[in-house]
Amino acid sequence: MAATKIIIDCDPGQDDAVMLLLALASPDELEILGVTAVAGNVPLDLTQRNARLMCDLAGRGDVEVYAGCPRPMVRGLITAENVHGKTGIDGMEIHEPAVALNPRHAVDFIIDTLLTAEEPVTLVPTGPLTNVAMALVMAPAIAERIERVVLMGGALREGGNTSASAEFNILVDPHAAHVVFGCGRPIVAMGLDVTHQVLATRARIEPIRALGTRATREVCAMLEYFQRYDREKYGFDGAPLHDPCTIAYLLEPNIFAVKACNVAVEFSSELTMGHTAVDFWDISGRPKNALWAHSVDADRFYALLTERLARL
Repeated sequence: MAATKIIIDCDPGQDDAVMLLLALASPDELEILGVTAVAGNVPLDLTQRNARLMCDLAGRGDVEVYAGCPRPMVRGLITAENVHGKTGIDGMEIHEPAVALNPRHAVDFIIDTLLTAEEPVTLVPTGPLTNVAMALVMAPAIAERIERVVLMGGALREGGNTSASAEFNILVDPHAAHVVFGCGRPIVAMGLDVTHQVLATRARIEPIRALGTRATREVCAMLEYFQRYDREKYGFDGAPLHDPCTIAYLLEPNIFAVKACNVAVEFSSELTMGHTAVDFWDISGRPKNALWAHSVDADRFYALLTERLARL
């Protein structure tokens, strides 16, 4: 089978970093047309640098990185240095990447790539949805050129991780999330319900550490830093690897259980701003606009991740 053509949109973040490495290690299945960065976990100047560092680490200088929107569509920017550290990927050794930043704006790249692609392209956003939404607003015709959107964001049963009812990516730019969930294209949503099931426990990380490569040493160092927040907040034995769930779904979708639901995003109430109203039991009768992931085989997820990281 031909490799799936994808654009990755991200805000690295340790879990975005692992997501990128998983994708970059899978060229037979995934043809990465480009990586676009957005402000989120840390400001844009750091997220684009961190994306380039992952291309360096994976030895994938052929993958272009583009910087996108430095703030959400309407609201002020919320960042998460308290979780990810001041660099976004604390734990890893930071240097100036060898991979250069492409000077084109990420939104222009998304629009032009979709309009000129010979076949529809899958979008994989793992940060705030600002870049993707801006592309849809600026060039509505691109919607029909999107094969599907496989995103990380939202929460149903887990509640929020940044407010009482909102997951970080959706809360940062709820207006953008409203645009994307209303775009009319197939969507697969990896929310906290499933990502909190893939905890990077010591037992799961040891096989990665044992590989002993530069890439796996950096991954383990990042996760050691990343874990401190979730251990303190939730009492978890390890941090949840939110963003790699998107790539794992593209590689092995049968690891996940999903259900067709209507997903709506709150963008007017300050009390519940960024809440994802997931109609899991079809109470509203609204059209189903997303596949909502609700469970995962975590052991198979980590077996896949370990096998792919061993390739780097």
